[in-house]
Amino acid sequence: MKIAVAGAGYVGISNALLLSQHHEVVAYDILPEKIAMLNKGLSPLSDQTIEDFLQNKKLNFKATIDKVEAFSDAAFIIIATPTDYDTNKNFFNTESIESVIKDIISINPSATIVIKSTVPVGYTDSINKRFSYQNIIFSPEFLREGSALYDNLHPSRIIVGGSSIQAKDFANILENAAEKSNIDILFTNSSEAEAIKLFSNTYLAMRVAFFNELDSYSEVYNLNSKHIIDGVGMDPRIGSNYNNPSFGYGGYCLPKDTKQLKANFSDVPNNLISAIVDSNSTRKDFITNSILKKLSTLMDQGKIATLGVYRLIMKSNSDNYRMSSVQGVIERLKKTEIKIIIYEPVLDQEMFLDFEVLRDLDKFKSESDVILTNRMVDELLDVKEKTYSRDLYGES
Repeated sequence: MKIAVAGAGYVGISNALLLSQHHEVVAYDILPEKIAMLNKGLSPLSDQTIEDFLQNKKLNFKATIDKVEAFSDAAFIIIATPTDYDTNKNFFNTESIESVIKDIISINPSATIVIKSTVPVGYTDSINKRFSYQNIIFSPEFLREGSALYDNLHPSRIIVGGSSIQAKDFANILENAAEKSNIDILFTNSSEAEAIKLFSNTYLAMRVAFFNELDSYSEVYNLNSKHIIDGVGMDPRIGSNYNNPSFGYGGYCLPKDTKQLKANFSDVPNNLISAIVDSNSTRKDFITNSILKKLSTLMDQGKIATLGVYRLIMKSNSDNYRMSSVQGVIERLKKTEIKIIIYEPVLDQEMFLDFEVLRDLDKFKSESDVILTNRMVDELLDVKEKTYSRDLYGES
């Protein structure tokens, strides 16, 4: 069976490699450099399992910038294009999905389309009606950047928004490609599947926000935040996952998914959903004020204080810095007189948000009065006394 995948990001590549173990898979993307790397067996993303599959696994996989080559004769076409949140419209920007659907209808109108991109509740149903194409399924993705393929090989569950034969076939394809056995599979309608994705990510954001506010409370009242979190987590109903304080929940999914769910609640009475979104901004405000307090002595002396930002990436095993929480802190500090420098070795540019980007770690350390890092790492231990982080567990 031929399967096509539109979009070569974490979701697209991980699904393409997963399914190419047993099927012919062609990945399509508009960026030639990504396609060239994939066809050479090189990963354009930082993901150890993806790198291993491309280098060592026997796969029936190729990548192309030719959508006709990709989509022709494919039984299933997975759409995994980005859907950024449009703050002006309070809605995901789904134009990339619709563009691909138009191409599919033109090239291969008999294909079953599977949307993996995150979309608002009700989107798939509306797009089926809009294009008079009743063979569009939504199947949410539950993966972590940096371990996307591993998560698809060991899925927590498989959810498919549809009850057709094609929907059941697609669930079977995913199940058969996974290494994990006895996977929970749930079939719903498309709107329910879309809601599952948004509510799942919003719940995770709520946990992050809860422990961040616990940590803010502990810092204000000079309490040991780790002791409190450890004690809370000993309750098995609560557990110890997603409990490491940070500068706020970030990354590509949680900020936009929580905002979209909040927008979907516009006609529904709510307090908690809105509070989860607002809490993230409050946490960044708190972190910003804490940094200013640490630099206040230098500033009171009339000196220009230098804040060094260690890494823009969201977490240690990722190369992605889209919507990372530290960027929200940087944006707030732009309004102050603090000098900011950034250490980010994977960033191929000299400036970021009008601040100098350094790749020399020793120079970065020596020039920084205070170093801001979302997660503590070994290479900062020698300057720990001037490092500000709320990381308690050394986790990504």
